[in-house]
Parts: sequence; C-alpha cells; structure tokens
Amino acid sequence: MALKRELGLLSTTLYGIGIILGAGIYALIGIGAGIAGNMLWFAFIISSIIAIFTGLSYAELSSMFPRAAAEYRYTKRAFNKELFSFVIGWVLVAGIIAASTVALGFSGYFASLFGGEIPVIAVSLIAVMSVLNYIGIQASARFNNVAAVLEAGGLLIVVAVWLVFPPEMPADLLEMPAGGIASIITAVGIIFFAYIGFENIANLAEEVKDSRKNIPRALILSLVISTILYALVSIAAIEEVGAVALSQSDAPLTTVVSRGLGGYSYLLSYIALFATGNTVLIFLIAASRILYGMSESRSISKFFSTTDSHGTPKYAILFAGIIAAVIALSGDIRVVAQLTDLGVFIAYVAVNASLIALASSKFKRKFTSPRIANIPVLAWIGLLTSLFMLLSFEPELWLLEAAVVSAGLILYKLR
Repeated sequence: MALKRELGLLSTTLYGIGIILGAGIYALIGIGAGIAGNMLWFAFIISSIIAIFTGLSYAELSSMFPRAAAEYRYTKRAFNKELFSFVIGWVLVAGIIAASTVALGFSGYFASLFGGEIPVIAVSLIAVMSVLNYIGIQASARFNNVAAVLEAGGLLIVVAVWLVFPPEMPADLLEMPAGGIASIITAVGIIFFAYIGFENIANLAEEVKDSRKNIPRALILSLVISTILYALVSIAAIEEVGAVALSQSDAPLTTVVSRGLGGYSYLLSYIALFATGNTVLIFLIAASRILYGMSESRSISKFFSTTDSHGTPKYAILFAGIIAAVIALSGDIRVVAQLTDLGVFIAYVAVNASLIALASSKFKRKFTSPRIANIPVLAWIGLLTSLFMLLSFEPELWLLEAAVVSAGLILYKLR
C-alpha cells in the first residue's frame, strides 16, 4: 500500500517550522551559550547561512525526485553507487538519534515542572509519539500544526519580554568567548542541531500534494522564518540573563522570561514541552519514512516497507521508536546532539555534491537554485561549508559514527 498524499503547502511549511524551532532553541540554547558566550547570536547566524546553502540544494533536488528516502535517491541518481547511497541514507536514519536528543531536552523542562528521572521521561515521550506516528500522517500533521504555532508563540514571548522589559545594563553582544572564533565554531557544531530537520521535509514528498512545487517552497519558507526568530531570541536571551545563567539552567528560555513574567514564567516551560515533544514526533516520522523508502528500493529488507490500513510503515515506526528509546537512556544531550550533527553534515556534503553532479542533467525540475554560467555556486558553497564543519568534530565522535554506520552495513548485508 502506498503512502497517502494528504499535506498541503501550509501543513508542510508548519511541519518544517515545527521541527526546526523545537529541535534546538528550546533544548540546546543553554549549552550553546556556555560555549559561544555573548556571541551566541553569531553562532546562530553562521548556522543559518550553512543551512540555507544546503536547503536550496534540497529544494532543487526535491523538485526533481519527489520521493521518500530523499538523500538515498539523490545520491543514487547522481553517482549510481548503491553502497554509497545506502550509507548516506543510513546516517540520516540514524537521525533517530536526534529524536533522543530532543526527548532529553523535553525531559529537562518536564522535570523542572513536575520532577522525575530525565531518561525515563524521555523514553515515555518517545513511546507516546511513536503511537501518534503510527496512527497516521494526518493526525501527526494536526498535532504538529498546533505545536508549531505554540513554538513560534513561545519564542515571540521571549522577544516581547526583552522589548518590554529591557535590561538596565545591556550585554556586549560583540564580546568574544574565551576560546575566540574556535569556540564559536564549536558552538555552531552543537547548535546547528537547531536547524536540522528542514531536510526532512523532502522525505515527506510521497505524502504532500503537488510535491514538486510545495516541497521546495516549504523548505525555503521554514528556513527563513526560523532564522529570523532564532536571531531575535538569541539576542534577547543574552541581553536578559547573560550567557552564564543560560548555560546553567535546565529550562533556559523559562529563565529568560522570569524577570518580565515573574510567577507566570512557567508558561514557557509548557510551551517548550509542546515544542520539543512535537520535534521528537517529526524526527520519528522522518526516520521511519527514510527506512520505508530504502526498503522500497530494496536497499534493506522489504520488512521495513510494510504498511497497514493507516497508510503508515508500521515496522519502520516500531524500529525507530525502540532505537530512539535505547539511545535516550544515555542521558547525555550534548554528545547525542553532536553525533546527530556529524551524520547530518556528512549527508549535506553528499546532497550538495549530488546537485553539482546533476546540474546539467535533463531531469525535469520546478525549482532551480542560483547559477553562474550554469554552475550551482551555492551548492558548491554548501559543500565546502559542510566539509569545514566536519573538521570541527572530535575523533571520539567519528568513532561513534563509524559504529553507527557499521550497524547499518550489517542490515545492508542481511537484506
């Protein structure tokens, strides 16, 4: 049974906004502030530039090949190397790790409100969102639409508090962190997690109406809207409480609004629960759809492309949920976020290289990224910036990534 096309441009754009906003600004802004200090806003700007370069490559490729398991299909068309395409698809299936990261962020806010053990809360959330994923894309989209509006509203509250209750002593937003530009780059390697997820819009291609047009539009709209909100919120957060207070808080954005909202600041923690919970749902959807697409292409067992009356890939959903829950038990949000980012940058290198290879191809497309003499210059910049970011990850993380890829190769051999 095929997946059902039920999403329009608005729902698809809100899907992108929902996953981008909840993925990092609520969960990782404190960790980013502890590294980049007052230059946190600049780390977000660098991240947005990297994301937009690669986002335009996704936009063009998605208008050419509107199918699930997007990265797998792009690289297969560009290079026709099955094993290489499998590895690229698999490192994004390992985006299941991202669901674990955000579930841990959810747990910090939940524990600040109600108490409880963070790993247990994270696993419980993953279980609930896996059930919603199984019920169907339409039900998931309805939940996402509500959560995305709440997420954006929560960030606007942060900005409003900053504007209405400006600090008596504004922070020096140009003060470099102790480690200089190297610390800012390190922070980008972590808080880029706040942008990942836009690429997962492409993996909804088989569930979006007129996907050749709507997927590129949703990619660009979601990135632009999210970038504006991130820049404003990071400046507001540093101005209101400073980098040290942000880095020491389990619920950083609640801390930011506490001076202005007083006893009502807890409301932001409730919004953060929706934001992070929704992002867990979307990462689980994306991982299960990548598994579905790779299975449908016979790169892995057909078991993962089995759908039921809901029109959802039930075994892919079950697999994604179980793996995410196991990873969440580690409880280390920083390491899990960095491992996710490492896999994403590997995929970004491959996606930009795919567009460069296919730039002169005759495939029909409804969106074209900017060209100079028919050279996709932004894809080249996206490729180079992604390669540069790969250099910022420590050897231990590369070893963990190698273990993740090895696990995937076992599945590949067992197909």
